[in-house]
Amino acid sequence: MVSCCFTMSGVYRGSVFAVALIFCSFILTTVAQTSSPSTTPIPCAQRSNTSCDECLKNVTCLWCTPTSQCIDYPTRNILPPSSVCPLNDARWGLCWVNFQILIITMSVLAGVIIIAIFVCVCCCCKCERIGNKKEDAKVERQTRARKARQKERRTEMQLRHDEIRHKYGLAKDNPYARMDDH
Repeated sequence: MVSCCFTMSGVYRGSVFAVALIFCSFILTTVAQTSSPSTTPIPCAQRSNTSCDECLKNVTCLWCTPTSQCIDYPTRNILPPSSVCPLNDARWGLCWVNFQILIITMSVLAGVIIIAIFVCVCCCCKCERIGNKKEDAKVERQTRARKARQKERRTEMQLRHDEIRHKYGLAKDNPYARMDDH
């Protein structure tokens, strides 16, 4: 079950990483606004064997926890390869941001959002269908009532015509006989 999380397709991995970068840049922007800007950034290699906080003052640096190395972020790859630093031990932006947990969290959140959107769309379609069915039933009842009233009026009119014909002696014994034969 756990291994399926790491065999993501390239497109899915890229979209997860893009969301992760947006999240991290938001956090970094917030942290950067509170800290004082440095005049010239110290190269990442010179910050090795210091602390994670010291290394990550430069946003282009990546801190590897087990080796205590501060290295330049491998920009050619979306995620740092495990040869540089295992994903679980790599830190970028903030020391408490673990890439592996961040990817899993973002994947779960994206899944929940997609499922929520799907449920909302299904519920809206179902409500619309129910509304349409109620509307259709109402139109059908109105049509049946209108036809019944029309049939009733037609029957009343026929009765009145028959009474008038009978009154003036125009009643037909044979409904198919011609009027002038009478």
